[in-house]
Amino acid sequence: MDKLKGAVIVGALRLFALLPWRAVQAVGAAIGWLMWKLPNRSREVARINLSKCFPELDHVALDDLLRRTLMDTGRTFTESACAWIWPAQRSIELIREVEGLDVLQAALDSDKGLVGITSHLGNWEVLNHYYCSLCKPIIFYRPPKLKAVDELLQKQRVQLGNRVAPSTKEGILSVIKEVRKGGAVGIPADPEPSESSGFFVPFCATQALTSKFVAGMLAGGKANGVFIHALRLADGSGFKVIFEAAPEGMYSSDAETSVAAMSQVVERYVRTWPSQYMWTMKRFKKRPAGEPRWY
Repeated sequence: MDKLKGAVIVGALRLFALLPWRAVQAVGAAIGWLMWKLPNRSREVARINLSKCFPELDHVALDDLLRRTLMDTGRTFTESACAWIWPAQRSIELIREVEGLDVLQAALDSDKGLVGITSHLGNWEVLNHYYCSLCKPIIFYRPPKLKAVDELLQKQRVQLGNRVAPSTKEGILSVIKEVRKGGAVGIPADPEPSESSGFFVPFCATQALTSKFVAGMLAGGKANGVFIHALRLADGSGFKVIFEAAPEGMYSSDAETSVAAMSQVVERYVRTWPSQYMWTMKRFKKRPAGEPRWY
């Protein structure tokens, strides 16, 4: 059954990739609009997350943000389908603006390893191709459950000579070794870790269990940290990539201080482009002691 599901999903991705770019955006927005209109679990997860993270919004404003969020989520899906099927260069050509490239270059020119830090904001699949065109990082990722989809993603994500590392013990070790020898890696900051692997730190009016993986690699200035995001342009023509140096707090030898500083940067981006964050993700499954579960 999983083999059949995988084949169907890969086939659907290939169909999306046949569409012209404007149609890719329009179909994605339509999928998101239907997710907003029709009862479904993803809509409810997003509504819960948004209501907790933006308690200042009234019902009308919250529903409007939910609509825009789900439409952007739909766009992210169809855009990513293209990034998973197209040659990498075609996705790279969608990068219309770049800010802070000198920050990345300075990190690459140093004698320390580079930790590229992103989150589930904007389109991380397009970002992956662009980042890998500038260096040859190891990209850390959580494998999808379906084998056919995982095989497709592994193939597409290494088109430019980089490598990928799954979120396994072996993958974690390969990322750490790469940074220690002065190489580059790419790591998402916001997948929820086990409680022993993270700290509850402030994030958008709540507390979010956040991984200390990046903190461990940056502690004491052992490596350079650079935030990297690809944000969707308002006119739908493509993306703007932003590189930003990690703040001083992230180099603290105190892991909780570093994790909190990282969360603060991610929050700033999310508050600037709230609808482009993947609020359908169960980001807050684990809660501080004594707090009820959200989902």
